[in-house]
Amino acid sequence: MIAGLGSRLLRLLPPEPAHRLAIWGLRHGLGGRSLVSYPNLEQTLWGLHFPNPLGLAAGFDKNAEAAPQLAELGFGFVEVGSVTPRSQPGNPQPRLFSLAEDRAVINRMGFNNEGMERVAERIGARRPGRPLGINLGKNRDTSESAQDYAKGAARLGPLADFLVVNVSSPNTPGLRALQNRAELEHIAKAVRKTLSESGSEVPLLLKIAPDLGAADLEDIAAVSMATFDGLIVANSSLSRPESLKSRHKVEAGGLSGRPLFGLSTEILARIYRLTQGRLPLVAVGGIEDAETAWQKILAGASLLQLYTAFTYRGPPLIADILEGLMARVRAAGLPSIVDAVGRGNNAF
Repeated sequence: MIAGLGSRLLRLLPPEPAHRLAIWGLRHGLGGRSLVSYPNLEQTLWGLHFPNPLGLAAGFDKNAEAAPQLAELGFGFVEVGSVTPRSQPGNPQPRLFSLAEDRAVINRMGFNNEGMERVAERIGARRPGRPLGINLGKNRDTSESAQDYAKGAARLGPLADFLVVNVSSPNTPGLRALQNRAELEHIAKAVRKTLSESGSEVPLLLKIAPDLGAADLEDIAAVSMATFDGLIVANSSLSRPESLKSRHKVEAGGLSGRPLFGLSTEILARIYRLTQGRLPLVAVGGIEDAETAWQKILAGASLLQLYTAFTYRGPPLIADILEGLMARVRAAGLPSIVDAVGRGNNAF
């Protein structure tokens, strides 16, 4: 599935085994190395230096097996996970589907991961040289959700540059119900308390779904401005656009990739307005080239994340996007990409 890493062999395999092979190849240094400097793309957020705004989204390296190698491909930051306190197998296979005609993916993985202790061991042994985010989830059978997020924060907070509370995966029953105001406040309070007690008060971000109504977005914006340091917009979608062509479009799970660009960008722009541009936003959903990345910046994103397009095009996509962004910043007559954030928000 990672075309740039495994060429013909990966394309012959089913998506999940191909993904596993790609992670193995990265872990063994087969992905290459590119640490080119892009001066007008640098920025500092939450006291962290980001050499460029393009990161890798959670879900690709769930178990932090190849975080240092992924950073060396040229990403400005890497987010691993989602990680739950205890290991869990996730949903039955097959659970990952490539919609190649649509440049999309549907997954119903179900927070499959090796658990926070194993992830902590790997990160402790070798950290990436660029900012590292750890995406926190809850175990499927946990009734008190806030406790799971607090446990993850206690164990992984000291190892992270920022943490992400993921309440927006569509593949864990009841998870998206945690996006209501009361639940978010409860979770944020528990995690903040844990981080304070452990002395690792790292930035705390919230990852939301794209399938939210106006009232939900208003509540999320209000809670986030009071309790979170930033938002990731947005996770995969339960929607199915009529334009989808692949035979896999009927599969259950979250849709990501090209078809999600319009919806996720609209939600991004609305959140930027609701938070009055005061919270850093991380855009994910349908970014596949420099132009789609630039549109996210204009809509209000300070940082960007890849997933689906990276699985189709591989490491060369990173430099293509960054060089294109650098050219667009210059063409706009701006000193830095920071000056472009939200400049076109009213168009969305």
